[in-house]
Formats: sequence, C-alpha cells, structure tokens
Amino acid sequence: MQVLAGIVTIIAGFWLSGRASRLLINAFSKIDRIDKTIVPMIGALVRYTGMTLTLVVALGKFGVETTSIIAVLGAAGLAIGLALQGTLSNVAAGLMLVFLRPFKIGDWVETAGMSGIVREIGLFTTVIDTFDRVFISVPNSSIWSSNIVNHSRYKKRRLDLDIGIAYESSFDDAEAAMMQLTADTRILADPAPRFLVVSYDDSAVIVRLRVYANYSDFFALGYDLHRRLKDVLAAHNVSIPFPHRVLHHVGSTSAKELFGKE
Repeated sequence: MQVLAGIVTIIAGFWLSGRASRLLINAFSKIDRIDKTIVPMIGALVRYTGMTLTLVVALGKFGVETTSIIAVLGAAGLAIGLALQGTLSNVAAGLMLVFLRPFKIGDWVETAGMSGIVREIGLFTTVIDTFDRVFISVPNSSIWSSNIVNHSRYKKRRLDLDIGIAYESSFDDAEAAMMQLTADTRILADPAPRFLVVSYDDSAVIVRLRVYANYSDFFALGYDLHRRLKDVLAAHNVSIPFPHRVLHHVGSTSAKELFGKE
C-alpha cells in the first residue's frame, strides 16, 4: 500500500504541478499590471518546485527518511552547483533580467553582439529574432555581462537628418527647405523641430534638421524624410555638392625639370 501510495503521489503531484503552472500562466497573462516577461519564468518555477516537493513526499511514502533525503539533496545540490556553475549563472542572470527589467518582450535591443526583437526571456536563455528573421538563443549570462542598448525603452525618439549643402547656398533657404519637411503629422510639436549648422567640411556645410517622433513612427518617418529631402532642397535652390578632385597633368618637359632626369 505504501508503494502504491508513493506511485499515486508521484503521478498526481507531477500532474498537479503542470496543471498549476498552466493555470498560473493563463491567469497572469490576463492581468495587464503584470509584465508578460516574467509570466513564463513564474510558471516554470512553480512547476519545478511542485515536482521537487512531490518527489520528497513520494520517497517518504516508500519508507525513506525524508530528513536524510533533504540532507542528501542539499549535498547533491552543492555538488551539482559546482559542476554547473555556467548553467546556474544563466539562471541567476535570467532572474536579474526579469526583476530589474532592462528590456521586455517585444523590445528592440542590442546586446552580446546581437541586435533584434526580444521574443522570450527564459531561465537559461533569451530568444532574439533578428530583423532578417533569424532565430538567436543567447545565454542570459552573456547578456547580463554585456552592455544592453534598448531602442524601445522610451516612447519618444529624436531623429537627426543631416545633409551637406554648398558653401554658395543660403542658410535661410536651407532652413526654409528643411523646415518644410516638418509639416508631417508624425513629427511632434514638443520639443519643436530645429534647424542646426553642424560643421564646415572641405566641400560642404553640414546642416541638420532635428525632430522628435513617437517610437512607433520613428523608422517610417526617417525613410520618408530622407526620400523627400533632395526635392525640397532643389525647390529652394539649395545645392548638394559632391567631392571634386583636381588632376594636374605633368608634361614630359615639366617632368624632366621636376625629377632632373633625361
């Protein structure tokens, strides 16, 4: 009977652990105040904790002293921890990523030499989908030990549009042309758009249009402004120079004089 009770305990305990994990994930997914990033990790912790407790109770049903089991589990845990330092560091890093939340699911991040959209944050790895649709599984410890650049953290982004204009062109004409681009509803009024003179280069003056937009409009707006820029500058008689190279042809006589050779 004890053996049968132990077997039933294992079956029921494992089933209840999985069931509790799924119910918890479903319940937390419907609560907006709970970050969706931590939901899968909480479900995994509940499942594995329930399975561990089930094994301890089942061994007690088999007549094994649970006190000694706990001591053995502690010693085994220490040995396993020393043997799996890298794996456990991934778990610790995963917990830090979940609780400190430098990014969440759906954010565009650059970290550990990778760039893409975060799809899942697990106990051991973080899944990133690159923009060319490549699946990348990055160990959590690699992410935690590297710099994390989160492009999606702030909803308002600054967009700088730089272009080189000829020295003969008027700054007033260039400003009028570039400010004409700001009549786009995706450009925010606060902070207000600005026209800036950035630098004086060898063959052009670099000017800049600085605007702000919501992150959801940031990329499409940048593409459209770059496409329209050339036409509005041309309409205001603002030239876009290109590099010139002057070549001096040295004749045979001049070469002799230059090098002193026949």
